[in-house]
Amino acid sequence: MSDVAFLYRDACMAELGALKPGNVHLFADGHGMVVQDFIKSADASSQVIALPNLSVGERVLSAIKSTWEAVGCNTNLGIVLLAAPMVQAAYSKDGFSHHALQEVLNNLTVDDAVKVYEAISIAKPAGLGQVQQHDVHQTPQISLLEAMRVAADRDLIAQQYANGYQDIFNLGLTTYQHYLAKWERPAWAVTATYLAFLAGFEDSHIARKYGNQVAKAIQQEAKKHFQSFTSQENPKLYQATLLAWDTELKKRGINPGTSADLTVATLFAIRLLSG
Repeated sequence: MSDVAFLYRDACMAELGALKPGNVHLFADGHGMVVQDFIKSADASSQVIALPNLSVGERVLSAIKSTWEAVGCNTNLGIVLLAAPMVQAAYSKDGFSHHALQEVLNNLTVDDAVKVYEAISIAKPAGLGQVQQHDVHQTPQISLLEAMRVAADRDLIAQQYANGYQDIFNLGLTTYQHYLAKWERPAWAVTATYLAFLAGFEDSHIARKYGNQVAKAIQQEAKKHFQSFTSQENPKLYQATLLAWDTELKKRGINPGTSADLTVATLFAIRLLSG
C-alpha cells in the first residue's frame, strides 16, 4: 500500500472511531449498516484509489467498484468523490497543497465526468432524483468540474469542487486543529469537526431524503449541540447527551452522511499536509 493509500485509509478509520450523532461509528451502528461495512469499504477502496497514473475519474470508478464488490451497498461515494482529487494532488510535482488541488480541479475532463457518472450509477445514492440539465443518469457533455458547478447549489460535495474545497480548508481544518489543541483528544476533535459541518450547512444527504426543512431543523439542533459540546473542558462529559441525540436521529432515519464525508476529507487533508 502506498503512503497516500495508507493516509486515506487512516482518515476513514479515524472518522469511524469518533462519535458522530446520526451516522455510523464505533459507538453505534445504524440505518441498516454496521461499522464493519465501512471498515471493509475503507480497505477495498484504499487498494485502488491511490494507484499511480490514474485520472480522477478512474480513481473514483475503481474505488466504487471495489467497494461494491466488498460490501454490496453505498457506504463511501461522498468520501471517494472528495478524496480522488486530493489523491491526484498528492501525486503532483510539489506534493499536496491547496494550490495543487485547485490545479487538479481546473484540469478535470469530460472523461472524468463520464467515469464519475458511471460510479454514481453503481453506488445508487439515496434520493438522487433527476434534473433537467446535465443529469447523472445521462452521458455527460461537460467536464467534471462544470458538472459539479451545476450541482453546487444543492450538493455540498459538488460545492467543494466548485469552491476549491474552501469549507474543508477553512472550517474543517480550523475546527479540528483548534479542538485538538484544546482537548488533546483526536477522536473528540473529529466529533467537533463533524458537528461544525452539520451546524454550518444544511446536510445534503438529509435534504435529498427528507427535504430542506428537515435539513434546516437538524442544522439548528447541531448548532446547539456544537455550542454546548465545545464549551466543555472535558468533552467526555457531553458524551451521554450526544449518544442520546444519536439514538434519536437514527430512530427518525436521519443520517447526516454529507457532514461525515466532509469530515473524512478534512482528516485526509490534515494527513496529506503533514505527511
